[in-house]
Amino acid sequence: MATIYEVSELAGVSLATVSRVMNKNTRVSEKTTKKVLDAMQQLGYKPNSIAQSLASNRTNSVGILVSELHGPFFAQMMAGIESALRAAGKHVIITTGHSEDDKEKDGIEFLISRKCDALILHVESVSDDYLIELSKGKTPIYLINRYVHSLESNCISLDNELGGYLASKSIVEQGHKNIAYIAGPQVKADARNRLKGHKKALRENNIPFNEALFYEGDFNEIGGSKGLEKLLNTRIPFSALVCANDEMASGAMKYAREHGFNLPNDLSVIGFDNVIFANYLYPTLTTIDNPVEEMGEMAAKMVLQDVYQYKNLHINRVFEPTLIKRDSTQALPK
Repeated sequence: MATIYEVSELAGVSLATVSRVMNKNTRVSEKTTKKVLDAMQQLGYKPNSIAQSLASNRTNSVGILVSELHGPFFAQMMAGIESALRAAGKHVIITTGHSEDDKEKDGIEFLISRKCDALILHVESVSDDYLIELSKGKTPIYLINRYVHSLESNCISLDNELGGYLASKSIVEQGHKNIAYIAGPQVKADARNRLKGHKKALRENNIPFNEALFYEGDFNEIGGSKGLEKLLNTRIPFSALVCANDEMASGAMKYAREHGFNLPNDLSVIGFDNVIFANYLYPTLTTIDNPVEEMGEMAAKMVLQDVYQYKNLHINRVFEPTLIKRDSTQALPK
């Protein structure tokens, strides 16, 4: 088997230069890089990843912690992170926290034990104080879909209050005044902020928030179906239903059709996230676009910039949601 010394000799460069080429150091010229790569190919040399790690003090791996592995939201997030890192020759190690404090901490400790160069965390239960203390360690952390003021430069977040506002504002503008709401778990900041935006839209249009037409769901499909069932059982009429995510909206729509509703004639429904299936529901789902894949890609770019010293990367830390109009909502007849 060929050695790095033979590559160095054939290419006519130092061992340090060969190491820089293998670690994709941008300070090496294209001409020199080509000489080294040609020598590696000619000799059939395969870099030893362990040796590379020892030499560079990098494992070229990034740890990712997400709440769950199932569902389109997290799939899109991880796809954005992995594709950007893979394009840069880095790999990911993925674990879950299941939105529970002890499991999130356990997952973080696991990733640190694997010597990851950085961590990208989607955490919902650990405290801000824990994250601030964690950030003082040797492993850099980046937060996605979470905002901690003192870690602002390492956070990527969505303006969820604006998204909640846009969703309900669009419903009000279609003439709806009797509006029901299925929220996400209020222990989660994004769910609380979406509800805050919903209430703001109602308040601006002098529409009272009716607690009887409020249901706290779980961000899963079953939460949408159970939520609509409970809301209908109040016998309070409503012409529109705002859901805090698309999965609950899909559950509510399924329940509505099974109980004889003609959507959107009998009930307008709007979701949040614009996950991939939203455009394939019947009727297609009006929703708020949450660019989670782009946010994942941006988290990866922050790691590449800060940890691996990549240059000239555009970094955007706060994303704005937009309204996606489809067929599940319609204006009330005047």
